[in-house]
Amino acid sequence: MTLVVIGPVTKDLVIIGDKESFKTGGATYYQSFVFDKFYPDYISIVNCLDLNSVNEFPDSSKVKVIEKADTHFFINKYSEEDLNKRVQVSNFANIPILKSDLVNILPDEIDAFVLNPLNRHDFPADTIEFLTSFDVPIFISIQGFLRLPDVKVNENYTIKLGYFDGLTDILSGVTSIFLDEAEAKITGIDFDVGEIVITDGSRGSRIISDSQIKIDAVKCDEIVDTTGCGDTYMAAYISEKLLSKSSKEAGDFASLIASQKIKNYGHY
Repeated sequence: MTLVVIGPVTKDLVIIGDKESFKTGGATYYQSFVFDKFYPDYISIVNCLDLNSVNEFPDSSKVKVIEKADTHFFINKYSEEDLNKRVQVSNFANIPILKSDLVNILPDEIDAFVLNPLNRHDFPADTIEFLTSFDVPIFISIQGFLRLPDVKVNENYTIKLGYFDGLTDILSGVTSIFLDEAEAKITGIDFDVGEIVITDGSRGSRIISDSQIKIDAVKCDEIVDTTGCGDTYMAAYISEKLLSKSSKEAGDFASLIASQKIKNYGHY
């Protein structure tokens, strides 16, 4: 049985004060380092044009590429005074992952799916409906569905968040969704799913199912890079849940792993 993690790999420009650096990114990329250590029976499926990015994954043999006409590009600009504050710009690449892209590359036996849309194009409703037909757990970050292009900056756009009218239908049959507190305010978290995991940076996280569980953030004295922290949390949480740990145990573990990622530039 195999965990299948699907979503774009990105080319990112990270700006902190007057320092700029390019690096590989995307939720699927950041999560691969967590799964590689804590749930190694996984594969990553990415959609992109820049095939060189595959070499940046912890184990390129576990990466399957759906070659597309573009690669997601993000500019992440942080305040030197508060690395929790970020301004994002994106090219909003229109490179959807289709059912026809997946039918011949999925493994024969699947434990669960992790879906990481970065914008509304990435996972059409037909694709998610196809994946729910496998009758295995589906974990999904919904941030990408809420991203909308705002102000044009050269060939890219600043990002604003807005509710997606078809989101409730798309998420029908999903096991768990992940979002942050700002996204929760936009959506109202009125979803018919088994579990909702809401992160809030240094203020911790909460898990809503039959009840609500509060997870404290693990204190981090040295914040180096917060890009991908939420993705790291999500992967650590899923790893524990697939190992039959409770939501509280999974949340505490995810908080610890996310705090360790913050101390390092790049991935966990």
